[in-house]
Amino acid sequence: MDWTIAVLKFIELQTFTSFWYWLVVIVTWSIAGNWLIGVPFDMLFRARKCPPQELADLEAMVDVNVRRIVWTGQVFGVAMAALIGFFLCMLGTMGFVYGLELAQGLFMLSAPLTLIVAINVRLAYQLETAPLEGRDLVRRLFVVRLWTQIIAMISLFFTAMYGMYFAISAQHLF
Repeated sequence: MDWTIAVLKFIELQTFTSFWYWLVVIVTWSIAGNWLIGVPFDMLFRARKCPPQELADLEAMVDVNVRRIVWTGQVFGVAMAALIGFFLCMLGTMGFVYGLELAQGLFMLSAPLTLIVAINVRLAYQLETAPLEGRDLVRRLFVVRLWTQIIAMISLFFTAMYGMYFAISAQHLF
């Protein structure tokens, strides 16, 4: 057997029946759930009990990331929104109009992630105009994390259901 054929079979560009696709989905949602506007969840978790140093660290990191996200949005916001819109439309068209399985899988992953990014950018703009401190900041970040987890669960559920439907209808399992 030629080594290129072996590598291509190992990589396998099919999405919903591929181990690699589901590994990417799990890792992506794990990372998305553990980082809120650039702040790791463990830092938020430690600051929840309100020790002064942990709260100060959290507030400083949130402040830095809010300024960074707002600056990026002001400078590149329109271009990024256009690129993301084009990318999602391209994946949706290639996946669901032309039936390309890889595009379907990427769309099922990137569409909800775009919603998560929008929530984080909106939070950054809100924190820039009305900064929060202490328990209020921790509470707000926990609410955003809860919404991130809800979106992740819904996305994983629908992706798994669609993947099972796709695999069964295309008879990839048999």
